[in-house]
Amino acid sequence: MKPNLVLFDDPILRIDLLPFTYTRPIPLIRCGILSIQEKWERALPGQYSLLSDEYLQEKYPVELGADNLFINGSVFPDISLVGAILELGPGAALYGADEQLLAIRTGPEWRPGHQPEAYAHLVFDRDFGQVSKKWHIHQKNGAEIAADLERLSGQTAFVEISDPFTRCYQAANIFVEEGAIIKASIINAENGPVYIGKNAVVQEGCMIQGPFALGEGAVLAQGTKIRPNTTVGPYCKVGGEVNNCVFFAFSNKGHDGYLGNSVLGEWCNLGADTNNSNLKNDYSHVKLFSYATGEPEDTGLANCGLYMGDYSKSGISTIFNTGTVVGVHVNVFGAGFQEKFIPSFSWGGKADGYETYRLDKALAVAEMTAKSKGKLLEEADRRLLEEVYKRSALYR
Repeated sequence: MKPNLVLFDDPILRIDLLPFTYTRPIPLIRCGILSIQEKWERALPGQYSLLSDEYLQEKYPVELGADNLFINGSVFPDISLVGAILELGPGAALYGADEQLLAIRTGPEWRPGHQPEAYAHLVFDRDFGQVSKKWHIHQKNGAEIAADLERLSGQTAFVEISDPFTRCYQAANIFVEEGAIIKASIINAENGPVYIGKNAVVQEGCMIQGPFALGEGAVLAQGTKIRPNTTVGPYCKVGGEVNNCVFFAFSNKGHDGYLGNSVLGEWCNLGADTNNSNLKNDYSHVKLFSYATGEPEDTGLANCGLYMGDYSKSGISTIFNTGTVVGVHVNVFGAGFQEKFIPSFSWGGKADGYETYRLDKALAVAEMTAKSKGKLLEEADRRLLEEVYKRSALYR
């Protein structure tokens, strides 16, 4: 009998991946075309549930059985790793070469962070992909677009581009799903694949360089410039110039302005002419605020931009500095470069200072934001955001 499949959150990595993990388990992070959970569903088919922080369980309940295969939800599946996991018998645990737990097969009593000392200790000594820092999301995005297309191969039907005014370079490397609309644009897939999802829209005059992924129902506004290694997730609308960014879903950057080496969660909105810096003038490594230490953390990268949690918004002409972290439900506006860390549920800007966003007002805006995309803010979402409000008070 097959074991029950569960993707679990490493408690340490949950902190490293804030603010995105305030509102979702790690496997729901999008990198490439698919979320990490969707990658596992295609690599190892089955019914998955998620084991995360207790306050997320109402919205994302875990289902446990007598025999469970717990898989680290920050890890990308590949053939060799899936094979090693499938070989695990009851009471066995699989570790990476760095002693990171990758998978364990055991009963319902196990929880992440517990050391299974009595279990058979197996080691997977090959390299594997993983999101363990927030900048990994955009850093690994281009490679994951290509890997996800392989995962979708044979499971997804692709169609030819019918618009006679769209110019394609390396057309064999362009993958378009049924219902997508593309008009009078330039698509260059010579240096990486381009994926256009079901019912997505590429409006007139867009210029796209692969690797690139446009999710289901998403829209590129007229004249958008897409540079390589970018993902625009389902039901997002994006315009202006975008370079090596990931939009999870339901977020908007509908107007001109530059965004580079950045990650936006769900339900975000960047006002017209919002811009960010993604490179320091001295080309030194960018440091990002760490929720674990409360201090800047060296990313080892020269290019890092904006990392914005769910439901956050910027006013028109907002400017974000290199390596800026914005929490959940932030409304930021005003002149000049903003602070490099803006805690969740903040309202205001650097010029005039920040206030705490009233919870009732924030929830009302969240409800209207969801309605704008034809969705409802459910009671489970409200309670989740209320808990995030409490937990994030430490940083305000």
